[in-house]
Amino acid sequence: MAVTLKGDQEMSNIPTIKGKSLRINLNKNIYGTFSEIGAGQETVRNFFRAGGSSGTIAKAMSAYDKDFSDAIYGIEDDRRYVTETRLKRMLNHEIHLIEDRLSREKHPNKFFFSYANTVTTIDFAKKFKGHGWVGIRFQLDPLEDYNEIVLHLRFKETDITLQQETLGKLGVNLIHGAFYMNDNPKDLLISLYDNIDKDQLEIDMINFSGPRFMYVDNRLMSLQLVKNDMTNAVMFDSSGVNLLPASILYKKNILALRGSFRPVTKVNMDIYENAKKLFFKENKVKEENTQIIFEITLSNLRSEGKINERDFLDRAELLCSLGQNVMISNFQEYYKLVEYFSEFTKSRMGLALGVESLINIFDEKYYRDLSGGILEAIGKMYFKDLKIYAYPLKDRNTGKIITSDNLVVHPRMIELYKFFKNNGKLVDIKNYDPEILTVFSKIILDMIAKSKPGWEEMLPEGISELIKQNRLFGYSRLRQIKK
Repeated sequence: MAVTLKGDQEMSNIPTIKGKSLRINLNKNIYGTFSEIGAGQETVRNFFRAGGSSGTIAKAMSAYDKDFSDAIYGIEDDRRYVTETRLKRMLNHEIHLIEDRLSREKHPNKFFFSYANTVTTIDFAKKFKGHGWVGIRFQLDPLEDYNEIVLHLRFKETDITLQQETLGKLGVNLIHGAFYMNDNPKDLLISLYDNIDKDQLEIDMINFSGPRFMYVDNRLMSLQLVKNDMTNAVMFDSSGVNLLPASILYKKNILALRGSFRPVTKVNMDIYENAKKLFFKENKVKEENTQIIFEITLSNLRSEGKINERDFLDRAELLCSLGQNVMISNFQEYYKLVEYFSEFTKSRMGLALGVESLINIFDEKYYRDLSGGILEAIGKMYFKDLKIYAYPLKDRNTGKIITSDNLVVHPRMIELYKFFKNNGKLVDIKNYDPEILTVFSKIILDMIAKSKPGWEEMLPEGISELIKQNRLFGYSRLRQIKK
C-alpha cells in the first residue's frame, strides 16, 4: 500500500495513452481496422507499441495516393478528401470488409470496430494549421447494431510532428472512450483531451449515433464543447444535427441574430423578418448564398448562475421548430463574433440586434482587457464588410421610441458613434410592428409561471402550442402545482 504524507496534493489519475492502448489490446473481444489518411499511422502506432496488438488489429492502412484512395473508397462529388462524407465512406467500407472476411461462426464474441481519420496537417508556409475528421464505428455486443462517433478537429500547433503525435493520442482517447465510457457521453467528451492540452487541439463538432446513443441529444453535446472550452462556437440545424461551422459559413453572406430566445417571441421574429429584407437588398448579398443564424451566447445561458441544460434544450426546441440554424458561442462581445465569421468568409456580414444591445457595443467597460480598448474593438468591426441592423426600443417610463438617431451614448463615445453610423455601418429597422415593442421574454416566463392569461399572443404562431405540448420552460409542472 502506498504511503500518504501530510501536505500531499491530489494527483491526476488519468490513464496514459499506453495504458489505454494496452487495456484495449488485452481485451480478447475488441477487434477491428485502422484506416488513417493524411498524417501517418499515428493512432495505430500507439497500439503496436503498447504490445499485445495482434488480438486487436485486423488491418492497418493508409491510402495516401488520391487514385488509390478513390479506387478503395470511391470518388466524392466535390472531389475533396478531408470531409465528413469521406470519413463515413471509410468507416462503411472497412466495417463491410471485416464483416465480409471474418466468419461470425469462428468469432462469435468479437466486438468489431472500424477507426478512421482523414486529415490535413500544417502546410509548408505555416499559414494554414490544418484540420481533420476522426471517427469510429463499433459494436458493444456481437448481436447489436453499430454505434458511431464522428468529430472534427482543428490543429493549433505549428509543427507537423507535434500535430501527428496529438492526432495519435486523440485517436486512442476516442477508441478507449467508445468502448469504456459510452454510458456517459459527457465524460467521454472530456476524456478526448486526456494527455492533450487544449492549446494543441480544438474540437468544434461531434455527433453520436447508434443504439447505445439513442438517448443522446447531439445539441447538448455541442453545448458541452463550448462549456468545456474545447471550442468557441458550435452549430446545429433544425433537425438537431450538429454542423461544422467552417463548412456552413464558408464564403457565405452571414446574418446573425443574437438573443436569449427564452422563449422566442414575436419581437425576435419581427427583427428576423425585417433584417432579412434589408440584408437581401444589399448589393453584395445574394439570397442563395446567405446563411442566417440564431445565436445564443454562453454568458446568456449562464445568466442565472449556471447552465440549465433543460432550459437550453427548450430554447433549442423552439428555434429548431421554426426551421432555424442555431449557434452557441463564447463571444460575449460582438467584435469577437465578427472576427470569428471573418475566418470563413470575406462576404458581407450582418448583425441584427435591439437598440439596447447597441448601447452595450459602445460601452467602454466591455473592452478593458483589450490593449486598444473600445477603439480596437470598434475598429475590428468597422474594417469588416459589416452592417448592423438596429431594432427600436420603447422606453418603459416615457413611451419614447429610441432608434440609432436619438440613442444616448457616453459623451466620450459620441464622436466614435457618429463615425461608425455616418459611414453606413448602422441601419435602423423602420418597418417594425409598434404593437409588440413591449414584449419581453422575461415577462412571458413570469406569466407562464404565475398562470396569467395572454402570454400566448406574444409568441409566433404555433410556439405556445409547442410549449404546452412538450412541457417547455416548466409549463406543465408549474400548472400542475397551481392546480
